[in-house]
Amino acid sequence: MIDLIIENGTLIDGTGAPRRICDVGVVNGRIAMLGDLGGLPAHQRFNASARIVAPGFIDVHTHDDRLLLNRVEGPHPKLSQGVTTVVTGNCGISLAPLVTARPPSPLDLLGDDAWHFARFADYLDALDASRPALNAACLVGHSTLRVRHVANLERPATSDETSRMAHDLDDALTAGALGLSTGLYYPPARAASTREVIEVGRPLSAARGIVTMHLRDEADAIDEALREALQIGRELAIDTIVSHHKLVGRSNHGRSAATLAMFEDAAQHQSVCFDCYPYNASSTMLLPARVKQSDEVLVTWSKADPSAAGHSLFRLAEERDVSPEVLARRLAPAGAVYFAMSEEDVGRILAHPMSMVGSDGLAHDVQPHPRLWGTFPRVLGHYARERQLFSLETAVHKMTGLSARRFGLHKRGVITPGHCADIVVFDEHHIADRATFTHPTLACAGIDAVFVNGRLAYRDGEPHDVHAGQVIRRAH
Repeated sequence: MIDLIIENGTLIDGTGAPRRICDVGVVNGRIAMLGDLGGLPAHQRFNASARIVAPGFIDVHTHDDRLLLNRVEGPHPKLSQGVTTVVTGNCGISLAPLVTARPPSPLDLLGDDAWHFARFADYLDALDASRPALNAACLVGHSTLRVRHVANLERPATSDETSRMAHDLDDALTAGALGLSTGLYYPPARAASTREVIEVGRPLSAARGIVTMHLRDEADAIDEALREALQIGRELAIDTIVSHHKLVGRSNHGRSAATLAMFEDAAQHQSVCFDCYPYNASSTMLLPARVKQSDEVLVTWSKADPSAAGHSLFRLAEERDVSPEVLARRLAPAGAVYFAMSEEDVGRILAHPMSMVGSDGLAHDVQPHPRLWGTFPRVLGHYARERQLFSLETAVHKMTGLSARRFGLHKRGVITPGHCADIVVFDEHHIADRATFTHPTLACAGIDAVFVNGRLAYRDGEPHDVHAGQVIRRAH
């Protein structure tokens, strides 16, 4: 007997193909059959009349390493959006392998009390034991490896330090990590040379792992930074994914036409793509150097002054009679949202055929960027339905089938027999993000139900089975 039939829905299968009316049958957590299943017996039926049935969304750019280990009370920031799988360990920051009580910024974006995994395999085992709400595929952070092995972060790694980082990466790949991520923009990795990253990444070539690159610069020097990322992927002969592609600073508005052309040229000779999020504001650690590039800066958290969270850095600086840069230094360690991007660039990047969707949400910020709660419904509602930047089928493809293929998530991302039954049911006419910069943790509208590995995980605004996720290990 069929375990579950989702009936009478309109199927968008994740491949980019046109929608069609189709029932979906699930057995043992996998999609067993498609078609008219009205006459077949089932233990459970879900009526999806007047609704879209799509693959569960894949958030390819997250910092959910720690969130996955914790039980979330109430609505879940990812399940509530229809996300069923997350990729963690981005921007050079992974929760393992590192044991420390004082992680340097930006590693502290994951908190400072969860860094007790000496081996990447230990972290994956802990994820398994926690029975996570979502499927998790994990990257190893280059910055995490540097903090573990490099005695002086202000210089490139020595050959011995590089060898030890490469050894840890090899161990992690054996345990099931997808690949390596970098954050060359950030202090722990800023001194790393291109050659260091290539040598640390050598195990990726034999393992056919991937590298995701937070570029060394996303502002005036973005062309050079992108060439560096492409060189690393080319020399290692691996799939290269540029993280949250964007152009920062007023002087760089409009340059996405040129950077996208660079991606297109490179794709003729190597495997490359990028992810992005649907907002014209970014969020990361509070950095004085970012202040002058921005029209507005919102403080998301501050250890030195927790009362600053949620307030404008510029307004606080005026009230305290100091420059914004001076205040940024006084508030550190801290996080911020920066309004420094062009909406024209955001739309152009999001619409490009190479782009996937990732939230880059920071789950442990006191006042987080709304992308943590609103990324996927915003693409479906604002950009597909309202702005008609692309079709709904294309939007779903960018969140599912394309993402699964690029990250090597086998048997996921497409609704077809044999694939894992990660499924979202939503109302295409009413799906919308509700999270704002003022109220960033409001759950979206329009998600009816979310199934993770065939189990009902979320329905009508309420969590159900919050332990339906699995750890996705790289296939050997």
